Amino acid sequence: LAPPEAPAPMVDPYGFERPEDFDYAAYDEFLSAYLAVLTRRALKWSRLLQRDGGLSRTATVKRYVRKGIPLEHRAHVWLAVSGAQARLEQNPGYYQRLLQGEGRPELEEAIRTDLNRTFPDNVRFQKTAQPCLQKALFNVLLAYGLHNQGVGYCQVSPAWARARGGMNFIAGYLLLITKSEEESFWLLDALVGRILPDYYSPAMLGLKMDQEVLAELVRMKLPAVAALLDGHGVLWTLVVSRWFICLFVDILPVETVLRIWDCLFNEGSKIIFRVALTLIKQHQAFILEATSVPDICDKFKQITSGSFVMQCHTFMQKVFSEPGSLSMTTITRLRESCRAALLAQR
Repeated sequence: LAPPEAPAPMVDPYGFERPEDFDYAAYDEFLSAYLAVLTRRALKWSRLLQRDGGLSRTATVKRYVRKGIPLEHRAHVWLAVSGAQARLEQNPGYYQRLLQGEGRPELEEAIRTDLNRTFPDNVRFQKTAQPCLQKALFNVLLAYGLHNQGVGYCQVSPAWARARGGMNFIAGYLLLITKSEEESFWLLDALVGRILPDYYSPAMLGLKMDQEVLAELVRMKLPAVAALLDGHGVLWTLVVSRWFICLFVDILPVETVLRIWDCLFNEGSKIIFRVALTLIKQHQAFILEATSVPDICDKFKQITSGSFVMQCHTFMQKVFSEPGSLSMTTITRLRESCRAALLAQR
């Protein structure tokens, strides 16, 4: 008799519980091909890191990052290319001093409120876990709130809690990858302080501005989709705000999010527009079938699941080809005009 098949793992390598309708067959098919890619990339990265321990942002590094950073090197590369490692080394003991300083009860209470609703489906954040990452998450968010008092802690409203987004989810992902509070703190500083300025400030002006920039890019590159949303009076914030505020966490599969973040830390926020445009362009015909506002919202939700987004390697290849040319000059120009329009509305 053949031995019984081992039960499929109910938890992924990052600690997330898989949903009951998880497509194991499609995932196994993807993984069998992707593991070969990862093996090749790991060898190339090992050679690169042996040659250049400092990992400067060269054309070679950019090409390597776009093709994916192996998990064992991810934290090191993120820290290096984002400037977080340099900031950490320039400020020895700073993170610990923040935590040992004078308390801020209102900040601590805001963070505690969100701890239990941060990744309830991840076994490493559950209170029974040994160790439970909730304490590390609390420390990182508290230290960052004390460090950047203009932002403090961007607490999600009840609506955002249901949407699963905010600084708590971003810091949680960083902890899963770095396994280090201090490294997660400095990477959060790189994201919130430099790569995505004003995304998590009280007015969220940067976040609102970039949503409007995406709307303008869709009008330029995919006018039929823009006409559909405009015709139904659908604001872009209704369908894409989660993409921006949580940087695709809990929207796209974990491995795909990490591949996007590889580029985010190295190349900056432009990658968010490329990903959004790729999702919309790839599913343009499907979106254009929508005949009502709820239908449009449902279709935008559906395009973030399925084999296209699971196949993270081919997905990322599409991200750098499908949207076509997308220069920082164009994005900067659109940001300036969208920011001025938002400020005029105040």
